[in-house]
Amino acid sequence: MMNSQTNLAWDVLLDLSGPGPRHERLTRALRTVIREGTLGSGAALPPSRTLAADLGFSRWVITQAYEQLIAEGYLAARTGSGTVVRWSASGGEPAKPVPGKAAPPEIDLAPGLPDLRHFPRRRWAEAVREILANAPHGEFGYPVPGGHPRLRAVLADHLRRCRGAVVDDVRISSGVTDGFGRVCRALLAAGITRVAAEEPGWQTLRRVATRAGLDVVGVPVDEDGLRVDEIPSGTRAVLVTPAHQFPTGTVLSPTRRAGLLSWARDVDGLIIEDDYDAEFRYDRRPVGTVQGMEPARVALLGSVSKTLSPALGLGWYALPPQWTELVDPSPTPPALEQLAFAAFLERGSYDRHLRAARRRYRARRDALVDALGPLPVSGVAAGLHLVLDLPGGSAAEVVRRAAVKGLRVADLDDYRATPRAPGLVLGYGNLSDSSVGTAARLLIEAIGEASRTRSWQAPVSTGQQR
Repeated sequence: MMNSQTNLAWDVLLDLSGPGPRHERLTRALRTVIREGTLGSGAALPPSRTLAADLGFSRWVITQAYEQLIAEGYLAARTGSGTVVRWSASGGEPAKPVPGKAAPPEIDLAPGLPDLRHFPRRRWAEAVREILANAPHGEFGYPVPGGHPRLRAVLADHLRRCRGAVVDDVRISSGVTDGFGRVCRALLAAGITRVAAEEPGWQTLRRVATRAGLDVVGVPVDEDGLRVDEIPSGTRAVLVTPAHQFPTGTVLSPTRRAGLLSWARDVDGLIIEDDYDAEFRYDRRPVGTVQGMEPARVALLGSVSKTLSPALGLGWYALPPQWTELVDPSPTPPALEQLAFAAFLERGSYDRHLRAARRRYRARRDALVDALGPLPVSGVAAGLHLVLDLPGGSAAEVVRRAAVKGLRVADLDDYRATPRAPGLVLGYGNLSDSSVGTAARLLIEAIGEASRTRSWQAPVSTGQQR
């Protein structure tokens, strides 16, 4: 039995074959060697970065597997000693996780959610009541492929008016993930087997592309957005978030936009534009879509997940004409949900909600930045999150320290294929205004504690970037 991870050949020890994505196969392989007794109780597992390098996986794959096995009771995360096996092959089923090690997150600073407290319940209920009272009986049948014509028409008008898009045919999906999956399958059907994506970027969409059978290649992002000149030769599709790049917060510059469109023309390629966070820009005018510049080369994706709620399961996609017939228009969300959103748009309720949300998020962003004091932040001009740099520090250690205090924060490396300069991604969309000061105080304490446990230099501000 092995009680130390020293000198283990992990690529030999772990059987990573079988179905499923990489993190599921790694979870299964680690669970097997623990249950078989190959790794005994107290055995230390490598840091996620080390195991990622050994296996040739991203760090996200490793952390997902570790977190799942911690939740199942096979592993334990111990401050100062990393991740260890806490289950014995002779001891039966895994014990419940030890209480008191890390409090459940009382304050959640992870990105990805809007302010659920301010979902416009009354106005949404009014839209639903209107549909239930007035919709013809035929509307209660099966959804129309591609989406209900009423919603498609009113949504196209909204995108033209508010986002500068050039759209005649908008189709309805259950969200950006669903829409992107449909486009990925169409790419594969057209013989395109590789898609470029921003690095760092939203890992969920990378997994969608991989599951569809595409190879995903990362393209670095700098202060002007995607490095178009580094899109690999032979690539004919690229996924971008030009209005507000996730997670860095950069905006694709006019020069890069022109370069990206030129690339698409040269390679006869497709730009897939995730219009992420486009509605929330605070310090300057909103940036229009790339799709509006050349709709024949751009597929536009959007949803209400960050503006209203992901619980609604409503999104859309607008495709160049040559791609429309390749993308399967079914299934679509329930017709009543689509009609309610159409009524919500027609009444002007969506525009009113966005105006109120922008004021609220801007005030909350300002309060959080002020509460963080001299800590260096970036990507604050738009969206619902910011990036906190930790030069010379360990983001993973800060994440662990914060979790013990009941504060959830995200490691910037969770959105990278390759670890780089440490940092945190702090989401403030669903943070209550009354918790801003407490969240900042707990985070500053966690950074201070992490700096005292290592030869670690705490971050020093070089000026907040807005």
